[in-house]
Amino acid sequence: MRVLILCTGNSCRSQMAHGFLQSFDKNIEVYSAGTEASGKLNAKAVEVMQEIGIDISGHSSDSVNKYLNEKWDYVITVCGGANESCPAFTGDVKHRVHIGFDDPSHAQGSEEFIMSEFHRVRDEIKEAFFQFYTENIKK
Repeated sequence: MRVLILCTGNSCRSQMAHGFLQSFDKNIEVYSAGTEASGKLNAKAVEVMQEIGIDISGHSSDSVNKYLNEKWDYVITVCGGANESCPAFTGDVKHRVHIGFDDPSHAQGSEEFIMSEFHRVRDEIKEAFFQFYTENIKK
């Protein structure tokens, strides 16, 4: 089973989803990428995942182009807001799925509020990806 998780920057939401999906089942090959990959992970995304025992600090932020010539069982887009466009993936894919989330890296305000947004989105990603895993992969 091969799964590619896509978003724009590949620094936050797709990285958290990657971490969760891999934590549910070590036998799944999980990768994540972005159409405008930032080249680095968002430090707050790494921090909120570490708080629950999932270490994504070793992940890389990769361009979707790296994966275009590969075969995938699932390609999942995780972009959220109306002002974001989800990447289109033209590779060999059995199933395309969209599970959208707000981008906590765009949160503004106090440090406390910003961290609360990272926690909220992290928890939403965990719940949605666990449901996806149990309904589509774990069968």
